[in-house]
Amino acid sequence: MEIEILKSKIHRVTITEANLNYVGSLTLDEDLMEAANMIEYEKVQIVNVNNGTRIETYLIKGKRGSGVCCLNGPAARQGAVGDIVIVISYATMDFEKAKSFKPSVVFPQTGNKL
Repeated sequence: MEIEILKSKIHRVTITEANLNYVGSLTLDEDLMEAANMIEYEKVQIVNVNNGTRIETYLIKGKRGSGVCCLNGPAARQGAVGDIVIVISYATMDFEKAKSFKPSVVFPQTGNKL
């Protein structure tokens, strides 16, 4: 049996931009992605702490060290600059393997820095 479990989480990152006129996705500082073991184009869930919305989209690498967290396209309607979000990715794996799997969790500091 396979189950879906938490793979990676960036807990409480601040939205720095919202760009409605873009194809879609979440642009995220490459340092944060790397620390959380996330890759470009990976499907993620974004949970907005300020307004309670939950959306799914994919990641695009942002400039390393920039602290960027930009909601793009329709996602830009789900949050505002300054909102706090949690970025989550999941993995499907064998039930027994999942029992010992440890997710990558990142707690950014001020300015979305590690």
